[in-house]
Amino acid sequence: MMQYVHFKRYAKSVAIRLLFTALFFIPKAYCEPFHVTDSAGRRVLLENAPERIACLYAFTGHVVTMLGRGGDMVAIVNGLKKDVLLNRIQPEIRNTPVPARGGVIHIEALLKTRPDIVFLKPDTATIASEIKKLEQFNLPYFIAGYRSMAQQMTIIEQIGKAVGKTNKAKAYTQYYRNVISRVKQVTDHIGQKERIRIYHSSNEPTRTDAPGTLEADWTKAAGVINVSVESRLQARGGKYFADIEQIILWNPDVIIVNEDGVDHEILTDQKWAPIKAVNQKKVFPIPVGISRWGHPGGLETPLAILWTAQKVYPQRFEHIDLKAEIRNFYHRFFNLDLTDDMIDKILANQNMRRDP
Repeated sequence: MMQYVHFKRYAKSVAIRLLFTALFFIPKAYCEPFHVTDSAGRRVLLENAPERIACLYAFTGHVVTMLGRGGDMVAIVNGLKKDVLLNRIQPEIRNTPVPARGGVIHIEALLKTRPDIVFLKPDTATIASEIKKLEQFNLPYFIAGYRSMAQQMTIIEQIGKAVGKTNKAKAYTQYYRNVISRVKQVTDHIGQKERIRIYHSSNEPTRTDAPGTLEADWTKAAGVINVSVESRLQARGGKYFADIEQIILWNPDVIIVNEDGVDHEILTDQKWAPIKAVNQKKVFPIPVGISRWGHPGGLETPLAILWTAQKVYPQRFEHIDLKAEIRNFYHRFFNLDLTDDMIDKILANQNMRRDP
C-alpha cells in the first residue's frame, strides 16, 4: 500500500512537470515558420520570431527599438551609440557589441552574439564577400533598403512582422500616412508660384538631395520645391553634392541643414552671402530626436514633414501644435516622456548626438 501511495505521488509530480513544460515551451516549439520580404525582394524564412537581433544598419536599430524589441539587440553599428535619446531608452546599447564597421562584417564577432536574424544596410548587401560570410554560417539576413516614403513604410511593416510586432509597425505607418494626408490638405491649395523654394543640406554644407530619394519624396510632401531635386549633381561615393556657384544660382528662399553647426557655418561664410535665404537669415537646423529628422536612415520622417511645412508656411499651419505632436509621437511609439527642455533641444538640434 505504501509503495502504491509513493507511486501516486510520483505520478502526480511527473504530470505537473509535464503540464508546466506544455504551458511554457510548447507554444514556441509549435510556432509556424513564416516569411518576410526584404527590399531586394528576397523571401526570408524564419522558423520563429527571433529572440536575438543583430542591427547592422542604424535605421533598423531605431525601428526595432520603436517596436519594443530594443532590449533584444545583441549586435549593432557604432552610429547607434551616438543617439542620445536612443541611449536613454536602451542604456545597454553602450555595451552592445559592434561586429561591423564601414560595411565590413567581422563574422567571428557577429557569431559570438548568436543572432537569430541580421538586419543589413543595402550597401553592405551589394558586397558579395560580406553576404558570403552570412550564408556560410546560415545566418538569416534581411536587407532594409528604401528610396521613398512608401518603401520606407513597407520595410518598417516587414521588420515588424519579422520581430513579432506587426500591429505596432502598422500603427506607426498609419500615423505616417495620416501626417502626409493632413499636410496635403493644406498644401494642395498652394499654387506653384507661391511655393517656397528650399535647399536641404545633408551632413555637409554642399551635400544635398538627389532625385528618386527619400529626401526628395518627403520635401515634396511638405509642399515645398526642393531646388536640388530637378538639377544635375556631382555624385561621389553614393552621396550627391552641388557647388556653391550652383546654389547661388538656385537662390533658395530657405535653407534647411541637418548637422549641428552647419547653419552657423553657412550664415558666417561670405561665399554664401548672396543667397536670399542667407540674407534673410532663413537658415534652419532641422530637429534631431532618436535620429536626424528626414535623413535617409531616419525614422522621424512624418515629423520632418510637419516641421518643414510649419516652418516655411507658418500662417497656413498655425493650427498645428508641433510640441504636442512631438510629445505624443515619442510617448506613443517609444514610451518616452519628454520634458519641455528636451523638446526644445530636439527642435534646436543641440547636443542630440555624441561621440560614443
